[in-house]
Amino acid sequence: MGVSVSASTAIIVAGLFFAFTTFYPVAANGFDRVTDAQHGMNERALERQNTAFTVSNATYDSGTLTVNATNDGSLGLVAGDATLLVDNEYVDVGGANATATVDGNGDTELWLAGETLTIKVDDGNLSTDVAAGTRVVLVVESGVRDAAEVSA
Repeated sequence: MGVSVSASTAIIVAGLFFAFTTFYPVAANGFDRVTDAQHGMNERALERQNTAFTVSNATYDSGTLTVNATNDGSLGLVAGDATLLVDNEYVDVGGANATATVDGNGDTELWLAGETLTIKVDDGNLSTDVAAGTRVVLVVESGVRDAAEVSA
């Protein structure tokens, strides 16, 4: 074997080494990102599975819409993160247009299992005319929702 064959072999081995040192971190980062994404997806699916609530009633009286919902799941929810849709009009439960209480307590945001969330919205804060039969939908942060019709 001559010097040229040994030099060629050394150049090929060095090239493979540099290629591997470039490829490995890229592959490891890609694998880590996919694993993290799958882990997050599984956590969100478990959260949705453990979330359950029921809109027990929605009433409209004296210019105030009142929606009551009971947390039937095993997961505690944040009352201010909920969203109320009144005849397809967005109402931010944690915002200025609605007041939310959990079992009569307006100082807490935590809506635990077995507790009742009461949301009150004044008619002046809605552009929709609320009447008997109007559909209200309550959606929590995990995407789980329940609906009811307003009774007078």
